[in-house]
Amino acid sequence: MPDSPAPDSARLPAVPELLASAVQALGGAERTGQLSMASAVAHALEGGQHLAVQAGTGTGKSLAYLVPAIRHAVSSGKTVVVSTATIALQRQLVDRDLPRLAKALKPELGQAPQFAILKGRRNYLCLHRLDAGAPEDPDEALFDAFAVSKMGREVQRLHAWAEKTETGDRDEIVPGVSEQAWRQVSVSARECLGVARCPVGSDCFAEQARAAAAKVDVVVTNHALLAIDAITGIPVLPEHDAVVIDEAHELVDRVTAVATAELHGAAISAAARRCAKMIDDRDVDRLEASAEGFTMALEDVGPGRWERSLPDQAATALAAVRDAAWACRTAIGPVKPGMSAADPEAAAARTAALALIDEVHDTAVRVLVAFDQPDPAKRHDVVWLAAEERRGLVLKVAPLSVGGLLRKNLFDDSTVVLTSATLALGGSFDNLARQWGLPAENAARSDTGTASAKEAPSEGAASSTRWSSLDVGSPFAHATSGILYVAKHLPAPGRDGLVEAYLTEIEELVSAAGGRTLGLFSSMRAAKAAAEAMRERLDTPVLCQGEDSTGQLITKFAADEATSLFGTLSLWQGVDVPGRSLSLVILDRIPFPRPDDPLLVARQRAVESTGGNGFLTVAANHAALLLAQGVGRLLRSVDDRGVVAVLDPRLVTARYGGYLRASLPPFWQTTDPAVVRSALRRLVDNPEA
Repeated sequence: MPDSPAPDSARLPAVPELLASAVQALGGAERTGQLSMASAVAHALEGGQHLAVQAGTGTGKSLAYLVPAIRHAVSSGKTVVVSTATIALQRQLVDRDLPRLAKALKPELGQAPQFAILKGRRNYLCLHRLDAGAPEDPDEALFDAFAVSKMGREVQRLHAWAEKTETGDRDEIVPGVSEQAWRQVSVSARECLGVARCPVGSDCFAEQARAAAAKVDVVVTNHALLAIDAITGIPVLPEHDAVVIDEAHELVDRVTAVATAELHGAAISAAARRCAKMIDDRDVDRLEASAEGFTMALEDVGPGRWERSLPDQAATALAAVRDAAWACRTAIGPVKPGMSAADPEAAAARTAALALIDEVHDTAVRVLVAFDQPDPAKRHDVVWLAAEERRGLVLKVAPLSVGGLLRKNLFDDSTVVLTSATLALGGSFDNLARQWGLPAENAARSDTGTASAKEAPSEGAASSTRWSSLDVGSPFAHATSGILYVAKHLPAPGRDGLVEAYLTEIEELVSAAGGRTLGLFSSMRAAKAAAEAMRERLDTPVLCQGEDSTGQLITKFAADEATSLFGTLSLWQGVDVPGRSLSLVILDRIPFPRPDDPLLVARQRAVESTGGNGFLTVAANHAALLLAQGVGRLLRSVDDRGVVAVLDPRLVTARYGGYLRASLPPFWQTTDPAVVRSALRRLVDNPEA
């Protein structure tokens, strides 16, 4: 525990001994890749050198980083942060892996390792808002009678739950409540009064979670909170010297999401209404007028990326929004000392109003200064206008790259271990390393169990950033357990959806497999079209995403071997079905990003401006990551057998096909449909074939 005296590191058992004890206590089996990874993680933590580890499904990577992380925390007396992308993995670590591991290692370490989970403030019940009530919500949905009634019932449930909860963690509520209802009893970091000013600050659930996290060996959090801690300057995580990032292939996207801001007319109007009773009507009217002018300016410009310069009418409208928001902020003034105790409701309303006003003002300023740099490839931010069905025109601004932010605020401050089943794209760690802000010019993939080292040139007075990479492989015998089939005879996919040749191919494959198929499609339209067609052509059940909750669909799919499940993006990474229920994975096309995605296009052109291959660096990497994740749904245990069928012929006919295939497990490959159908029929008759 960090606030306890650290035992002598030399007196603690070495990581291989601890891992062996843990594996034995948990009833597992020794795995070469797991031991290699654990040893490499231990070496990285001891030496303060960053490490990227690719560990295939079945390696046991959670234990491989938790054991050395716990030993490091116990021996150094410093906290280790473990960050994940998904709630499912967070729950696995906190509810299953860490409790069992702490019990198994207690005899070896002489103490039970302590751990905690830490989430963003919005995930915890706010006792002050519960008592004082939320400020009037300007959301139009509140004027819908049914919505009000439903939300009212949910808020009543929340009040009843608040009487007995010990953590205030939203995840305790089963079944869950709507986001609108949860907003009535929670606050964002900007809306929070602060523990010192809040009348119930001493009982704050979020602060209690932070205090508990400061006293443990391992803190489990998510990439979003890690990003807030690293790039905003807001210290939300306890002091630590090491970070383990699991599901590291999603790090860049999660950090980008946190660093993205948006502005639309309704948000500006909402900010104006929120402060209406606190300031002069003229200031409120000025902000409302700027919202109308902003909306009109956006309508004149139309959707798309603002690449060359800021449109004149948008610049004028944004300046008006900026100035009006600042006038409102100045009129409201800060929450003064003593105000919270004297009138907590007024203090909470003032804080909430300031949060909205600051967001509007800061986003307007950010867009205006984004174009100070005339060269789009050298700008910090990308700006574009999106047309959304519910909110209309929304102006968005996102960082062109998060590499510099990560290098400066994460890698320069802590020792970082990054791991995932998919990190070596095209056979190299270079591609993701560049996105993380690490050097890549001399990077090489290590398949031998020895980490390969790289060093970044020094920037100014900063010390060099050293890191190493390691691919520990997988316990699965991919070449004898699976087939990668590419339907080379099919036409390249077009924009008109699934043509008859694709539907016929799907029918023949699913029929040969006897159902037992996970269909991963590039769009919901394609998934629904394929499901409808197969229900008419096959005599085995076909489920489609959207017909029930994803969890329920996966449960039904796993329970019946004859059932197939078709869906889109969330299924590419969220399905873990070992055994005979899944013997065929179909991918309708290579998952390239949309060619009109403003942020990815900007990143692609920035690479090209320096002489690089923008398509390969951005679009192909994006596709390779998703492709590897989708293909990884097939083999989930050492006994699994099956086929991955990619209907897109470009995987073998296009120049970039080799790069994409090099990102996939080493399956036996074929383009012969007769061979694949025969193999699938043999699996139905003889699962060991």
